[in-house]
Amino acid sequence: MSMLSFERKYRVRGGTLIGGDLFDFWIGPFYVGFFGVTSAFFATLGTLLIIYGAAIGPTWNIWQINIAPPDLSYGLGFAPLKEGGLWQFITICAIGAFVSWALREVEIARKLGIGLHIPFAFAFAILAYVTLVVIRPILLGAWGHGFPYGILSHLDWVSNVGYQFLHFHYNPAHMIAITFFFTTALALSLHGGLILSCTNPAKGQPVKTAEHENTFFRDDIGYSIGALGIHRLGLFLALAAVFFSAVCIVISGPFWTRGWPEWWNWWLNMPIWG
Repeated sequence: MSMLSFERKYRVRGGTLIGGDLFDFWIGPFYVGFFGVTSAFFATLGTLLIIYGAAIGPTWNIWQINIAPPDLSYGLGFAPLKEGGLWQFITICAIGAFVSWALREVEIARKLGIGLHIPFAFAFAILAYVTLVVIRPILLGAWGHGFPYGILSHLDWVSNVGYQFLHFHYNPAHMIAITFFFTTALALSLHGGLILSCTNPAKGQPVKTAEHENTFFRDDIGYSIGALGIHRLGLFLALAAVFFSAVCIVISGPFWTRGWPEWWNWWLNMPIWG
């Protein structure tokens, strides 16, 4: 593999954020680093806590295992382990693992001498999670407003929050987020289809070039954004989708407590209808 010869140039000292040479090593093809160690620690501890939560719960059914946040009466304080404290520790482990993974990506990017676009993008995914289990509960005054850890219980939480605001799809930030999600899927499918159509030709046909790719979209929609541009656009669409999905939930409750259809009364009350 061509990667094997490249790795000799890439696996050099430096680029670490913490620990220096002490943690500057690989296990097989995986770079470890200080944050690789902390990622493994938090992920392992969090997983064991989830297993413990299942063990003290009523079922081992993977669909029904549920680790709920503390009751609202505990506010923002610590709860007993079996009454929501387990959820709090698992949340700490999850944030620790996610942030460690992002910082490990930073170290790998520094070693390669490439931009920090990947950890920056991953940070938006972390932001969405932290918004749900930290920022929104703090704004509402209780950890109990976080979502539970469990498949069916999590889906029930999503459904209940939606009905709490009557029709959640009337949330304007939700509308924007969904639009960006769909547009991301459209852009990725168009880009993926274009690259495959050029670089995976029929037997006996030559591989096409960037000129073919640009010409297709110029002929199809009148404009080609270009090879670099489509990746900038894809990154923007994906990050915007995650950002507005975080906005849509953080404003529901802390900043808007009524049904979302009612929010649109400003449109009905505009003087142009008079």
